[in-house]
Amino acid sequence: MSDGGEEPVLYRLEGAVAVLTLNRPDRMNAWTAALEARYLALLDELAADPAVRAVVVTGAGRGYCPGADMSELRDLGDAGTRPLDELQSIPVRRTYAFPKPLIAAINGSCAGLGLAQALACDLRFAAAGVKFTTSYARRGLVAEDGTSWLLPRLLGTSRALDLLLSARIVLAEEALELGLINRVCPSERLLDEAMAYATDLAENCSPTAMAQIKGQVRRHLTAEFATAIAETAPLVVASLGTEDFREGVASFAERRPPRFQPLAYKQA
Repeated sequence: MSDGGEEPVLYRLEGAVAVLTLNRPDRMNAWTAALEARYLALLDELAADPAVRAVVVTGAGRGYCPGADMSELRDLGDAGTRPLDELQSIPVRRTYAFPKPLIAAINGSCAGLGLAQALACDLRFAAAGVKFTTSYARRGLVAEDGTSWLLPRLLGTSRALDLLLSARIVLAEEALELGLINRVCPSERLLDEAMAYATDLAENCSPTAMAQIKGQVRRHLTAEFATAIAETAPLVVASLGTEDFREGVASFAERRPPRFQPLAYKQA
């Protein structure tokens, strides 16, 4: 997995943190089939790579991702349809299911599919003044790419409908107040702050525990509280018998950095 000047997504590894950079700066990193294929292939490789413990996604140049490339949208409009199986395997599902911490460092405009991809990440850091919009209603589209499911869970129904129905532009500062993003950073500090957060996770948190916690949160979004408690109990019992638990306790008592095992990942 090496960077290439013509690659639509670039990759580099800094310590145990992988950085993915959407790399179509001349088009503000608009989403294309080629970019999607490269992005998903990299996610699969990073999920299985024991050297990678967290991932940061950002954009090259002035944009993060304004959604699908308009030329491809026009082609879809001319064709009048899009294969149903393609819509049911949208890349947002793959991003959402990624087993390691995934942080979006949103450096520029973020809309449509670009916003949906950011919502499917675990956390979102944004540069001050960055613009967000769902955009769908202003393109004659329904709420695509899982946004009708993701947004209400992040913002609540009323705020989600505000952003979906109006497709209005929201700046990073309001996005933080709404709960759309987790942190606003000076543009020159954005990637540094996202990397610092990801590095802290990579160095001090158990990859297995983080993967399990992500799974718990995802499953319990629609579960009854009693169901969540009942499902969690055996997970707690199992975790108490792991090497990671013993290492976590020992590293705390000895006041040293933990040496947790890499995630044992199996492709679904």
